[in-house]
Amino acid sequence: MRGPIAPPQVPLAASRAEAFADLVQDSVERLERRWPQLADIDFLVLEVPRLEAPGEVWNDEAVPLGGTIPSQDGRPARVIVYRRPVEIRTKARDERAALVHEIVVEQVAELLGLTPETVDPRYGED
Repeated sequence: MRGPIAPPQVPLAASRAEAFADLVQDSVERLERRWPQLADIDFLVLEVPRLEAPGEVWNDEAVPLGGTIPSQDGRPARVIVYRRPVEIRTKARDERAALVHEIVVEQVAELLGLTPETVDPRYGED
């Protein structure tokens, strides 16, 4: 008999992209308890950041891990986390989850005009 190694509801069956999106969602849910206004912000995962200008290049230290787009023209503000640059910088799931949370906190802080420590008092402890 042939079949899947694990049923779809088991984490083993989740793609890397789905597992990463779950880390972002976990981070957002953790922050929403303290900041209910986050429900009005869209949180997105993109594979990689786009180059904004022709000829623009990044080195290892300059590739963004996340970004924000302020609300405009009736569209909600957005927080973006770039999956591939984060995965390249992390080895284990716990390390990846900590970095994702740090990125989400920093981007939310930027949108709200606050410090990351105000958004999450445990910022930087993970």
